Amino acid sequence: LIRVASSPQELLQLGQGAALSSNLAALAIARLAHLSRQQRLDTQDIRGDPRFLRLLGAVDAQISQVWNAPLLQLLRSLPALGLSPGGPQVRSVEQEVLWRLRRLPLRQLAHLAEHLAGQGHAGPLLPEVLRKLELRWTELDGTGTVVTLMAKVGHLSPALMERLEDKALELAEQFDTEQLRRVALALALQQRRCVPLLRALSYHLLQKPAELPLPVLTDLLFAYSRLSFQQPQVLHRLSLELQPHLGSLSPAQVSRCARSLASLRWLSRPLAEATAQYCLDHAQELSLSQLCGILVSFARLNFQPSSGQEFFSMVQERLQGQEQELDVHLLTDVVWSLCVLQQPQHTHLGQVLHPDFHSRLRGDTSPRAQSSWLKLLHINATARLEAPGYQGPFLPPEGLGGHGDRDKGKATPLQRWLHEALPGALGGHDLVRRDVSTVYGWDIDAEVVLDGDNKPLPLRDFAAPHLAHSEGTKPLPPGARRVAVLRWEPPQFSSRGRELLGWGSMARRHLRVAGFLLAEVSTWGQAGDTPGTPETARVSPAPPRPPL
Repeated sequence: LIRVASSPQELLQLGQGAALSSNLAALAIARLAHLSRQQRLDTQDIRGDPRFLRLLGAVDAQISQVWNAPLLQLLRSLPALGLSPGGPQVRSVEQEVLWRLRRLPLRQLAHLAEHLAGQGHAGPLLPEVLRKLELRWTELDGTGTVVTLMAKVGHLSPALMERLEDKALELAEQFDTEQLRRVALALALQQRRCVPLLRALSYHLLQKPAELPLPVLTDLLFAYSRLSFQQPQVLHRLSLELQPHLGSLSPAQVSRCARSLASLRWLSRPLAEATAQYCLDHAQELSLSQLCGILVSFARLNFQPSSGQEFFSMVQERLQGQEQELDVHLLTDVVWSLCVLQQPQHTHLGQVLHPDFHSRLRGDTSPRAQSSWLKLLHINATARLEAPGYQGPFLPPEGLGGHGDRDKGKATPLQRWLHEALPGALGGHDLVRRDVSTVYGWDIDAEVVLDGDNKPLPLRDFAAPHLAHSEGTKPLPPGARRVAVLRWEPPQFSSRGRELLGWGSMARRHLRVAGFLLAEVSTWGQAGDTPGTPETARVSPAPPRPPL
């Protein structure tokens, strides 16, 4: 009768006749909660009904006789019926559950943990449930339970999450695509970069023959970017399968995918072209912040759309008069991106270089503010070196130095090799200046001055307009040239090859225009590899001069 009851009155009537056992009364209350939720009934009338109070009394009188499954249903049902979590009835049920935790099957324990975590339970029951799961994790054998616990409970107990990761690694071969997605998303949202598990998920994802569902494509891109985990085969497949579905995505999803790919340094040109076309086709549907996110992503990857003129005209049109809607950091990112892609307009340069704008960043020591200030230095360099006809404003001279100490003490093997090799190769420490912070916002690993016969000169005797405070005053001798030694590490290249990202591409341009010959030293390899033997330094093309 309890199972087939279709209205609360039928259930309450059962409690009016012969006295129900505590177990049946618990089942009736659970059914009441289900019907009230299903039929969207006002639970206040049910709570005030004497027959309902009689059911509660029957449960409370012999609660130890209630079976495990009805007891857990009762724990979920009482709050659903509006009973106070701190009330005597709820506390009584919680206490009984607490006493039985050791005897509960693991599946019921997992369901209980999921429920308590979802309700934001603040009592002693949830910590005890988590402790029991930590002790009994080896009993887990179903992929569904493991995935659910990782997604809904793992964030509450790092120790339990570690054990769940071990179990997920053991069961990874049995995960379907949806479970792979949920596990990757759980790791991303909890910022747990478990590399062995991520590698296993990537391997088994590549073994799935069928086309991946769209939510799997977008969520995996987000998860991999959030965890900074690059797996070229997976990223290639995600990009390839996402491209045909791009038109069916919302503007927010397209913007998120673009940002994820930029964070992973993964440039899929067909997908990027499709994203640019999406922006042109949905220009009015994209919010300004979403369009700016896509523009910044293109700049980070140094991607120029084939429809560049049309695309950038649309961007400039959307930005016109709307700059005040963007916060100081986002507007800085947008103008910096336009500088990277060689599309800045004088109005935008003047806006971010105006004292009223950049004064909001001065004195702020937060990492984001420091990053924005460094980008302002790059924008200022663009205004001086690549914007003919621009008359100002510019950043004040006192704000152009002091940006080179942010990575002190973090020398890479290639950087240490350069520092050791250059003085010996040139003939003395006074012939090379190391770790140079220029007024353009770019750091040079080493600077050398060569005379007309390509012999090094003591560079500290000469004026250095690229420094905030020059040590010397003499002009360079006729025919002498400055050489900047630039070190390129794997993170400064696209994940797919040897193409510099937008940051490095703009540094090259600025230093060349500033009069430097560039001697570029790089170590090729996948991101995360330890740099090996540096390749032979390569001198960039420059105006007619003997090559270094």
